[in-house]
Amino acid sequence: MTRALRYLLTLVAGTIAGTVRLVAAVARGEPSRPGGTYDEVPRTWSARLLEVTGIEVQVSGLAHVEQLGPCIYVCNHLSFVDVWVLLVSLPGSLRFVAKRELFRIPVFGTALRASGQIPIDRGNRRAAVQSFETAGRLLREGHSAIVFPEGTRSRDGTLQPLKKGAFVLAIATQHPLVPVVVRGTFGIMPRGSIAPRAGRVQLRIGAPIATTGLTYDDRDALVARASAAMTELLGSVDAVLAPG
Repeated sequence: MTRALRYLLTLVAGTIAGTVRLVAAVARGEPSRPGGTYDEVPRTWSARLLEVTGIEVQVSGLAHVEQLGPCIYVCNHLSFVDVWVLLVSLPGSLRFVAKRELFRIPVFGTALRASGQIPIDRGNRRAAVQSFETAGRLLREGHSAIVFPEGTRSRDGTLQPLKKGAFVLAIATQHPLVPVVVRGTFGIMPRGSIAPRAGRVQLRIGAPIATTGLTYDDRDALVARASAAMTELLGSVDAVLAPG
């Protein structure tokens, strides 16, 4: 069996099985507590996909966040693989702010909703504000939020301009903002690819940026600071670090 076929079968079977577990948890009224089913299922799904595709993840900077508690991660976005890397590597209970279109995908969208991920429609300002209000509530409940502030996957592997929503959220909730970057996933699974190839990727975690005392007027400065931190973490153009 080819790696691509094994990946596709694992993706389909794992998504269906995970969705069934998540929907069952919702049906029995299981609360969305850190460390429960809504965290376990996405992490298990991600770990299995990384294993079956032969992707090795190297993490640096974990000490920055091991004792941090709920925060807002802002990450560059290069590939579908980014999601798996973040879920298996970052500590605590994680919820993605993801584009609304993903929630319309059969089965997968059901899993997103059941696990408490947050849909956002950036073309609808009122709906986007409501999404970030939901993220704020989850932060207060002990979950961390992950946002891809570029708004979409990079087309060339470089960091794109950052949209301000995540930074306004960080200021409004006064939670720390953590810049993180993935390296290697663009070459492993670029846009339009059916399946990833084996290789080694990196997740680099930067120092948290405190938002205590910041106001809405500080949003542009916070965006600039995070962008500079992410650029420094990236260091160089994304590439596969070790071929499979």
